[in-house]
Amino acid sequence: MRLLPARLSPPSTDAIAAANSRIARHGRLGQIDSARKIFDEMPERTVVSWNSLIAAYFTKGQIHNARILFERIPQRNAASYNVLISGYIKLGRLADAFAVFNSMPSRNVVSWTSLLRGCILAGAVNDAETLFRRMPEKNVISWTVMLGGLIQDGRIVDARQIFDEMPEKDIVARTTMLSGYCQVGRISEARAIFDAMPRRNVIAWTAMISGYAQNQQLNLARKLFEVMPERNEVTWTAMLTGYTQAGLIEEADGLFKRMEEQPVIACNAMIIGFGQCGMVTEARDVFDRVLQKDDGTWSSMVKVYEQNAFQLEALEVFCSMQLANVRPNYPSIISVLAVCAGLAIIGHGKQVHAKMIRTHFDTDVFAVSALITVYVKCGELAKAKMIFDAFEGKDVGLWNSMITGYAQHGMGEEALKIFNEMCSVPLLPDDISYIGVLSACSYSGMVQEGREIFESMSLNSLVKPTAEHYACVVDMLGRAGHVDEALDLISNMTVEADAVVWGALLGACRIHKNLKIAEIAAKKLVKLESWNSGPYILLSNVYASRGRWEDVMKLRKAMSLRSVSKSPGCSWIEVDRIVHMFTGGDVIAHPEHENIVGILRKFDCLLKESGYSPDVSYALHDVDEEEKAHHLRYHSERQALAFGILKVPGGLPIRIMKNLRVCGDCHIAIKLISKILGHEIILRDAYRFHHFKDGSCSCKDYW
Repeated sequence: MRLLPARLSPPSTDAIAAANSRIARHGRLGQIDSARKIFDEMPERTVVSWNSLIAAYFTKGQIHNARILFERIPQRNAASYNVLISGYIKLGRLADAFAVFNSMPSRNVVSWTSLLRGCILAGAVNDAETLFRRMPEKNVISWTVMLGGLIQDGRIVDARQIFDEMPEKDIVARTTMLSGYCQVGRISEARAIFDAMPRRNVIAWTAMISGYAQNQQLNLARKLFEVMPERNEVTWTAMLTGYTQAGLIEEADGLFKRMEEQPVIACNAMIIGFGQCGMVTEARDVFDRVLQKDDGTWSSMVKVYEQNAFQLEALEVFCSMQLANVRPNYPSIISVLAVCAGLAIIGHGKQVHAKMIRTHFDTDVFAVSALITVYVKCGELAKAKMIFDAFEGKDVGLWNSMITGYAQHGMGEEALKIFNEMCSVPLLPDDISYIGVLSACSYSGMVQEGREIFESMSLNSLVKPTAEHYACVVDMLGRAGHVDEALDLISNMTVEADAVVWGALLGACRIHKNLKIAEIAAKKLVKLESWNSGPYILLSNVYASRGRWEDVMKLRKAMSLRSVSKSPGCSWIEVDRIVHMFTGGDVIAHPEHENIVGILRKFDCLLKESGYSPDVSYALHDVDEEEKAHHLRYHSERQALAFGILKVPGGLPIRIMKNLRVCGDCHIAIKLISKILGHEIILRDAYRFHHFKDGSCSCKDYW
């Protein structure tokens, strides 16, 4: 770094002061080259000139250049050291800040306060407290910084003690203490401080209103809001957010419409509020009216669509966000990862992964856990494991992502291995860990291992078996044919059996055609969830497989009388980052239906030549055999597979998603197609993954 010769002179001229001001301004804007040019062209410099340029280098993260410049200052003062301390603190280098502090020939209150703030920002509140007690002199800023640190650390009693010791309390200190009380729900004490304030500004009023709103005292918040002498956009948004978080969307909307100007922050709050109430159209109307959208506006709309199951719309908004050159923020990344996982669309998932790397979200454990889930849901287990292995500082959630991933793919031994590795770290499993590994044992037929893990839960003081854990064991026993033992387990549960438990038992009865226990489970389910079509459908399946069509019709009549409707089976496939949807029996809806029907007919011929005969028990219609075979041919998963054969290049796996459990006959047919055509086919249904290759499935026909 080259320095032009200059001599240090007293700050006496307007020209030097103006140049120093320009250096500081360019530095704050990150325009380091412009700041340096002004500095180099100054015929005379003061110590302020040097300090301003050092601060500019720190703003750009150029620590090396800042340090070199500091060493070249002809005559340093305390402010020079303070600039260095503040710069290191802003970049999270507390040890370097301490080193500079300890090397200072003399320190002032700014030096002490800067280091105090650094300790608190680093979470070292105990060190900050020790430093605070050592300070030879303190000003109101020092006291307020320490007060804020204790509140941040949740030490509200200690914070109050500091507050009472303060020789002088300004409006900032009083507002800080007020906000601290609000954070822990001590609203009456917050109000006492508010009422005792000799003067209040808009920040103090807003803090008290926010406190009431956050603690669900919205009537008091509104009364204070109405008598407030002046309001800013933060005040309006605080009141709006209070209403939206409480689900009072009409009150929020009324307040929103009262605003003469609707700033972006308020619009973002309304978008989220409408979305939380399922009012997606209204949320979109607000979004469209915002002319200067910020990253919060875009991410709010993505989140609204994602939370309300408008996955394709969420993707569209996220893509538009990129086209508008808006950098994705953390909430938008998390939302779009959930969409990619839900739809199992690998193309978009890889794009988001690349965005995460560029924006450094790939170092966040929660975001990486969500990313692993995307690869798992898309059938890319090897990639998921690679990301998992490379990530340092794994928490229990990250381990759970891999355990659950292997479980969903029927890879019980791998799931059990990851579970045991987590326990040996050592890291205590949580309730989700046990659900994942028990599910893996269920899907893989590992009954004895599942029993041992379930019994070992009694040794983990942090976890107690819930209905969901029992449901996994019931499912495991039922799938293995131990239906009577599964019913006995339910009878002896330490918690009340819910719909998930009885649903697992009913599913097992369908597999093993146990009509007696199926009727018991179905009656329990109808009592618990009369609106749910699941138990009706499963029992109907059992009846139909036994040819008891009269009972099937009775169930359908009961469903009609109770207004219970069955979710239509649908499947989808992503080709060139476009999602194509298919509904059972409705092949005509797709623009390429003629080609799809041609492939389906080709399937029929190839399957017939291989000796396949349709298992018409899965058609579940009281019609003749030919009509049943026709119904099976147009199941949604077969339509999606036919489209995949048309569009996916040879050598690449065909990835299909289905919203319900895959049909048993389709499972048989797809196994044969994978062998005949030499395609690897990955199908994700509502319960697990099926990897079809060379005529076999990863589930080993156990699902």
